Amino acid sequence: MKTQIEIRGRRYTVRSDEDDVDLQALAAYVDRQIGDVAGRSASLDDYTAAMLAALNIASDYERLRRRMASELEILDRDIAATEAMLGASVTLEEG
Repeated sequence: MKTQIEIRGRRYTVRSDEDDVDLQALAAYVDRQIGDVAGRSASLDDYTAAMLAALNIASDYERLRRRMASELEILDRDIAATEAMLGASVTLEEG
């Protein structure tokens, strides 16, 4: 999929192999993040604001990734406990 996006007033042609990705929404999100960073300091050039926004986005992603990994571990333990209880129940019924 090929589309035109705009970030910080500049137009880019981008391509994605994923059909379910909303590139316009992603571009708007990136634009807002860069704008937020740039708004905190008028002395930042576009490149620095973009780099700081990228670090903020990466930090948000890493926190989310860790949280999801932790939640998956909890689910795995719950599933294992449920399987053990079901297995014990089946054994009792057979005996």
